[in-house]
Amino acid sequence: MSPSLLPRAWYLQGVATGISVAIGYGLGCTMAWVVRRCGIRPAWSARTRTLGWWALALTALVVIPTFLVLGSWWQQILRDLVGLPRASRSFYVLVLLIAVGVAAVLLAIGRGLRWVAGRLTAVGGRIVPGPVARLAAVVIVAVVMVVALDGALHRGLLSVAERSAQAVDESTAEGVAQPRAAERSGSPASREAWDSLGREGRSFVASGPTAEQISTVTGARALTPIRVYAGRESADSVDGIAQRVIDELHRTHAFDRKVLAVVTTTGRGWVNPNVAAAFEYVNGGDTAIAAMQYSFLPSALSFIADRETPRLAGQALFEAVHRTWSTLPEGKRPKLVVFGESLGSFGGQSAFASGADIVSRTDGALLVGTPNFAQPWGRITAGRDAGSLERLPIVDEGRHIRFASRVDDANLPGPWEFPRVVFWQHASDPITWWSFDLLLHRPDWLREPLGPDVDPGMRWLPFVTFWQVTLDMIFSADVPYGYGHAFGPDATELWVDILDPPQWNSAKTQRIHDAIAGR
Repeated sequence: MSPSLLPRAWYLQGVATGISVAIGYGLGCTMAWVVRRCGIRPAWSARTRTLGWWALALTALVVIPTFLVLGSWWQQILRDLVGLPRASRSFYVLVLLIAVGVAAVLLAIGRGLRWVAGRLTAVGGRIVPGPVARLAAVVIVAVVMVVALDGALHRGLLSVAERSAQAVDESTAEGVAQPRAAERSGSPASREAWDSLGREGRSFVASGPTAEQISTVTGARALTPIRVYAGRESADSVDGIAQRVIDELHRTHAFDRKVLAVVTTTGRGWVNPNVAAAFEYVNGGDTAIAAMQYSFLPSALSFIADRETPRLAGQALFEAVHRTWSTLPEGKRPKLVVFGESLGSFGGQSAFASGADIVSRTDGALLVGTPNFAQPWGRITAGRDAGSLERLPIVDEGRHIRFASRVDDANLPGPWEFPRVVFWQHASDPITWWSFDLLLHRPDWLREPLGPDVDPGMRWLPFVTFWQVTLDMIFSADVPYGYGHAFGPDATELWVDILDPPQWNSAKTQRIHDAIAGR
């Protein structure tokens, strides 16, 4: 019931509590089994057993209601911290019912597997010695479970999910209309059919600031930003899709622009509109953004079940663009930058062997909400300068690579040389901090001073914290900008830091920030 990174809905709290109860019960049973195997079998009297059960019941009557009240109170504090309206605390009565139900189901599954193993042991014991039969039974049950979950069931669920997601991908978001500008894929001048771009691709090419809007905000002449995109159905492989993006870059004369951005999208092709618009505003529309769709699966499913395709897509798109870009005369090349969020950050980084490789092959990068399993983010974080925080690492005194939760975090005392790379991540983002290591190891980000957007009462507990952070991920983007996995207009300040546009001032930055925020 204790607080974690983000507020949890009462029903998710019930699930987290139920899982923790089942794990606690399982650990208790395991410890009792070990004690009995060691030959320790206390002979409690009937009176002692009765008193023990009564003591346990009275303790439960005090502890359970107390922590239901505390849990609902802690969640209200978390909601205040991230700027969400307070929720009714009365629903926390239902947390107990859900927790008991979840724990009972998990317990039944565990006992069912134990029964199967027992039956197999009995059958095997007729052929081989008992200990061998018992070991064989456990191995068989474990293998069958792995095959069922990771094999047929896994593929079956993914197949159903992909078919459903593909149907959704054929729809178009409300208010999205086919662009008429030749600078956009899906327009009448484009070789990429509007219907082939996918739902997120259509939203991407049809949105963004116009040249007139950019001029109004910045007070300077602007160009119509180029946005090129290819959908999942446009080719049979990620390399084929990437080549169609290259063809669109040539068609729109994107290599003649001042800055070219390569973007790896999230699961089904989403690009953060705030980061993209800020990039275009800051550069006066003299930009091109290249992106592609590599999957029909939503990000949550890709995050769990398909991490290979984002990696291949990130490599394919960047390498295709870089090959063409590198053939141009040095004086006539656009600046080449990369950006991406979440799985897009993971996929985009997959094109690079290290932080130094990002610096050597780009003119800048903005990598947002990076998942914990991404590389080279993990190696960069692990190799941070001594004394710096895991949530805000300092690398090589900030010479090229810097981390930011708030925009001011990028302002370090030492010189910031070009190219500049920013990892934008919030201390309260479960996408960045979720890891299987949370099961048994307290991470540095929970040993060190917590971020300002994290409840000071958060503590690491074995097993418990893992499930709390796991469930935090479900609604991690449904919080105000600046918290969790929600990244907004602050991209403006970070792009200014990365690109350092000429004749710039803070008033322009604020006007762009306000325009993106809709003020």
